[in-house]
Amino acid sequence: MSYSLRLRLFAIILAPLLLISVGVGLWRVSEARDTAQDLYDNSLLITALAVSRDVALADGDTIALETEGLLAATDGGAVRYHVYAPDGVFVTGFAVPPVPVTAVPKQTEPYVFYDGTYKGRAVRVLRLIYVTQIDAFSGPFTVTVWQDEAVREAFVTALAMRTFAVISALILTTGLVVWFGVNYGLKPLIDLEDAISRRSSADLSPIQRSVPVETRGLVDRLNGLFGQVNQSMEAQAAFISDASHQLRNPIAGVRALGEAILTARTLDAAKARAGDLVTAAERASDLAENLMTLERARAGAGDAVMRTDLAQVVRATVADFEGLAARKSVQLKLRGADAPAWARMDATMVQEALKNLIDNALLHGGPSLQSVTVSLRGDQDWRLTVADDGQGVAEADYPKILARFGQAEPSEGSGLGLSIADTVARRHGGALTIDPVGQGFSVSLRLPRGVS
Repeated sequence: MSYSLRLRLFAIILAPLLLISVGVGLWRVSEARDTAQDLYDNSLLITALAVSRDVALADGDTIALETEGLLAATDGGAVRYHVYAPDGVFVTGFAVPPVPVTAVPKQTEPYVFYDGTYKGRAVRVLRLIYVTQIDAFSGPFTVTVWQDEAVREAFVTALAMRTFAVISALILTTGLVVWFGVNYGLKPLIDLEDAISRRSSADLSPIQRSVPVETRGLVDRLNGLFGQVNQSMEAQAAFISDASHQLRNPIAGVRALGEAILTARTLDAAKARAGDLVTAAERASDLAENLMTLERARAGAGDAVMRTDLAQVVRATVADFEGLAARKSVQLKLRGADAPAWARMDATMVQEALKNLIDNALLHGGPSLQSVTVSLRGDQDWRLTVADDGQGVAEADYPKILARFGQAEPSEGSGLGLSIADTVARRHGGALTIDPVGQGFSVSLRLPRGVS
């Protein structure tokens, strides 16, 4: 599932802002409601005091003009009033006061506020009780004033709309700034995408442009990947080139011998050339097999790596060469492989490496070769050594024999044995080393234990 990084950043930044804005808006509505309550309640109280004053001064007959103006438009809403004497006799104002919505609490103060209904409309009511004398009546008079709740709600709505208008303008402005900032901030990534899109199999050079700190790790990984891919492609190109070069002569020899068989004048000559053809074909097959082994080793161990008894692999490999060693009148010895030697490795590739080392010893030991010793020792790593008492190799020729197809002197071998073993060792995190010996030749394959 794909998603836009711009939209994700935009949402991450604005979502908290929207939540905060909604919270602020609700708080402002609550504050506006409380403000309206205080403001209009105070207006009702002032109006009630003015009415009570006028009733007392005029003996209930008239209301002053100033008070009538206050009743007509107190903070934008008309106020009605009702006054009755201590004995419940109506004095002045509107004949019927509002009906309380709920029971009015017992009045312990001179005045009390409550909600009521008047002619089916919700109103806010103030009841004021004061002691005075009007004509023959003396005692507590009750003044009731009320105002339509719609006036207050209109005031609250106006305040809320102004608040939400300001918040909406701020959110819109912030959104535009954030959107611009996100697009500008992502520009280095867009430039990086452009730099990556220009890369191809013909150009795997590292990305050199300046990038933000947050993407530097990504660019380093990409550059490392480009380097690995480039090395892999170069290695494959080198392998194809080497393989085609090395197989050209054997294949040409096989073809020449095949043509020689066709042109043989006698059956005996054809049989002799057929034997040479079989030998040449075997050498070409061995070379091709070694090339494939080298390529598999170079490609890595992969999923074949598992916990394996190295000693068992060594014993089985040495057993495979006992017959060949006997035919060459060479003693093949094995040391140190009696106890289990556990390691994480690709058993097949390690066996191929050991086969090549033993085969090299038997093939290049020369006429003085009498014994080949395979030994397994363990300290921090496993050390697998193949040593012979043959003619040896001059130290100056070590770089040559370690190179692919390199040989100290021409022979029947492919020149890939040490290269295969070295590649297998490195792929397992180990190394191949040539050991200094007084006589013969000794090479060791070091492999990490990997497991206890």
